[in-house]
Amino acid sequence: MIKPWEIVVGPVALIVLIMLVRAIRVIPQARVGVVERLGRFSRSLEPGLHVLVPFVDRVKIIVDVREQVVSFPPQPVITQDNVTIGIDTVIYSQVTDPVRSTYEVANLLVAMEQLTITTLRNVIGALTLEEALTSRDKINTELRLVLDDATEKWGVRVNRVELKSIDPPKSIQEAMEKQMRAERDKRAAILTAEGEKQATILTAEGERQAAILRAEAQKQSAILSAEGDRQAKVLRAQGEADAIAAVFGAIHAGKPTPDLLTYKYLETLPSIADGKASKLFMVPSDAIGALGSLAAAGAAFQAGQDQPPAPTQ
Repeated sequence: MIKPWEIVVGPVALIVLIMLVRAIRVIPQARVGVVERLGRFSRSLEPGLHVLVPFVDRVKIIVDVREQVVSFPPQPVITQDNVTIGIDTVIYSQVTDPVRSTYEVANLLVAMEQLTITTLRNVIGALTLEEALTSRDKINTELRLVLDDATEKWGVRVNRVELKSIDPPKSIQEAMEKQMRAERDKRAAILTAEGEKQATILTAEGERQAAILRAEAQKQSAILSAEGDRQAKVLRAQGEADAIAAVFGAIHAGKPTPDLLTYKYLETLPSIADGKASKLFMVPSDAIGALGSLAAAGAAFQAGQDQPPAPTQ
């Protein structure tokens, strides 16, 4: 049989259990809880164990304060030269004030997306297509500054903005590819012509240097040859002079007689007269006397004398 107090204790225990469950809240790491008391903001809960007043306090939201990466779908943007391009953006943001991010904006993600689209259109609208394709860092910096300034009142800090891709129309891509091919062909032709020019210059320079070296070598060879000829002539003349000196020395040492000298002179006359160009040669006057003496000496020798006449002093 159930007693009356047991009927009362059961519901009370259940109510107490529910109150304990609602009063104890655990906030995970890198999260912040926003607590409202009777519909108004009360306090923020840091990571850890917290006790709330049941039925009075409630955790409205738990905000993730880690850096968030949000990617937005491609958005059509018109450049300054009226070319429509599609741009994908990625935003790296972080909640710095959970209270303001909860109460200052109704939908933080949608607000950031729309703000990014409008800011991107303003930035790209001031650039040409070529500038937009080659100025990603500039666009990223301008977007980050504008978004960071606009989201500061929402308690959000934009750390970085990146453009994932910039997609021009297909016709523009084909025209750009043709332009790039033409530019590459032009650079290739310029480099080829420059290479041929340098090769021609180097070849001409090499030939000039070779000609200079050849002329220098010929000059040195001519100088050495002339010097050799001069040395040879000097040596030949020196040899002839030494030979003549030796001959005259030998002649003087032998003390030849006038008859012997006359005889050698007569032996030499046929060789002088034997020249093809010799038409006339002169006989010295003193050779007549020498001939007479020589004839007398020969007659005396044939007459039976044993010795030739003594030399005339």
